[in-house]
Amino acid sequence: MMATPEAVKNRAEELRREIEQHNYNYYVMDSPAITDDSFDVLMRELASLEKSYPDVVAPDSPTMRVGGSPREGFVTVSHLSPMLSLGNAFDENELRDFDRRVRQGTDNDEVEYVTELKIDGLAVSVLYRDGSLVRAATRGDGENGEEITPNIKTVRSVPLRLREAVGLLEVRGEAYMSKEAFAALNQSREDTGDPLFANPRNAAAGSLRQLDHTVTASRQLSVFMYAVGSVEGTSLLTHQSVLEYLKRQGFRVNPHYRVFKDIEGVIGFCKEWQHSRFDLPYATDGVVVKVNRLDQQVSLGATMKSPRWAIAYKYPPEQARTVVRDIILRVGRTGVLTPTAILKPVKLAGTTVTKATLHNEDIIRDRDIRIGDTVLVQKAGDIIPEVLEVVREERKGGQEPFNMPSECPECQSQVIRLQGEAAVRCVNPNCPARSREGLIHFVSKGAMDIAGLGPAVVSQLILAGLVKDPADLYRLRKDQLVSLDRMGEKSAQNLIDALEKSRQNPLHRLIFALGIRHVGERAAKILDRKFGSLENIISAHPEDLVNTPEIGPRIAGSITEFFSDPSNIKLVERLGLLGLNMKSREHREGSAPGVLDGKTVVLTGGLKRFTRQEAQELVESLGGKVSSGVSKKTDLVVAGEDPGSKYDKALKLGIRVISEEDFTALAEEGK
Repeated sequence: MMATPEAVKNRAEELRREIEQHNYNYYVMDSPAITDDSFDVLMRELASLEKSYPDVVAPDSPTMRVGGSPREGFVTVSHLSPMLSLGNAFDENELRDFDRRVRQGTDNDEVEYVTELKIDGLAVSVLYRDGSLVRAATRGDGENGEEITPNIKTVRSVPLRLREAVGLLEVRGEAYMSKEAFAALNQSREDTGDPLFANPRNAAAGSLRQLDHTVTASRQLSVFMYAVGSVEGTSLLTHQSVLEYLKRQGFRVNPHYRVFKDIEGVIGFCKEWQHSRFDLPYATDGVVVKVNRLDQQVSLGATMKSPRWAIAYKYPPEQARTVVRDIILRVGRTGVLTPTAILKPVKLAGTTVTKATLHNEDIIRDRDIRIGDTVLVQKAGDIIPEVLEVVREERKGGQEPFNMPSECPECQSQVIRLQGEAAVRCVNPNCPARSREGLIHFVSKGAMDIAGLGPAVVSQLILAGLVKDPADLYRLRKDQLVSLDRMGEKSAQNLIDALEKSRQNPLHRLIFALGIRHVGERAAKILDRKFGSLENIISAHPEDLVNTPEIGPRIAGSITEFFSDPSNIKLVERLGLLGLNMKSREHREGSAPGVLDGKTVVLTGGLKRFTRQEAQELVESLGGKVSSGVSKKTDLVVAGEDPGSKYDKALKLGIRVISEEDFTALAEEGK
């Protein structure tokens, strides 16, 4: 093969630098220097060179921001330095208390504070080695997070290459979605019948946690960087200098930070932004206050969870007046009728609110909420609209009291309210709404986790008469799926494959998926370990259920009631005949006792063969339980790549540590 001409190498490098400069101008400085068409010409030239001369392709090339195939799952990686959460302040006095603690901790030395807007997004950590982006991760538990490198590379405000040479740099920031991008995304999802995101924070988090990073690329995310975790070869003395350093390196830093000599200036800044924050193109929910001098930060230290040198001032929820135009009912999978207020559209915390959940009839009665009332609404946590109270002086007559119906609005069956419960329920197990919601739960994450079967597809299957209950899902054919709206050949085959794979899910997933009242994911795992099969759970004596740790009378009663219904027994039998796993691993024919019976296992570092969820389920299938922290009670630590402090602590305590390869061999031995 002929060597690549030097002129080609030089041109490729020149194009990469020029394109990244234009990305910096556009996404960081908001000051584009060329038109979009001119930018596209440069990108096409670089892509053409890299295609003709593959050896000029660089890992940090702009063409690598989107490419490749979806990944199998996330791995967990360790941060070089912990990502601590912040303590909260909710009023001026709590800020002054924070100031008093800081001054006491610094022997009343002079203290400066830096104030930054608290961006409502997802915290991320991005690692650079020799100037190039090599890894990105979510915050996770502060010590370990999910690796999202391909996803963060699609965010054009994050540089692939630093502007100044540095051996190692770990930066922290907040990934967020602008209000405009959020509105467009939700409009698109509404058009296709997909569930809407509750707020920009959830949308940003969901976008960064996509296994297919081309989806992330389509979501128009941005990142503001605000801290340095670790850095080599650079001396930084203040937090203000950290922000200036990040800007020099090509990162976006929120421009609205200020330095104050005292806490009263900080309080003034918080007041200034309380209402004007809604004019920003992104969501904020407070102000972060940090001691400016880094040496003072070190001397102040941190608790187990939060630094003593920083605090988050949280704004109170915004409130507004509006009118209740109607009260409608939604029927859930367990038959619960949930009332929702339809509101006259009102601006609240920067968005237009048209609905608010009323939870149950007791709340409606206690607050005396009537159709036609003027009410005070707020967003709980600036997210979920709720009706606080009725504005009594606006009640002039003509308001209509709401009464819970005696019949289900979906199937006209009788509804009941059990003693001691606030919920009113439809008693018809075949209610179309209950069936629909039950199917949505059955395929959801944590239950059978069937990719591609969202609420919109489930609704289409029901309307087409293809599915009535979960067993029908496993009889679906590809040609039936292709007939659905927006379901192509590839999507149909992927769904068939996902259904096939789910037949071998662990027993506890099926138990949870059945939708037994009060049986959550943890209770399902306890039942799996205790009884070993669905047959044993169905035939269990009520006393055995009640005496199972963490089950108790309420859950036991729900289990007994569920399996006393012949239709539920018939469903389980059909699922068994269709090949779904009905037994725990250790209760399957020919299996030996679990090799980790009674053992406490800690997983740390990045695993290659397993997602964290898969590894946990494997430990549990071998009879062990997974703990989040290392202690004297830990029996075994499984260490992947970059295991971090848990690995060090295990060695110090003399706890057995094995590699992922040894763990895999142990699992094979236990099968």
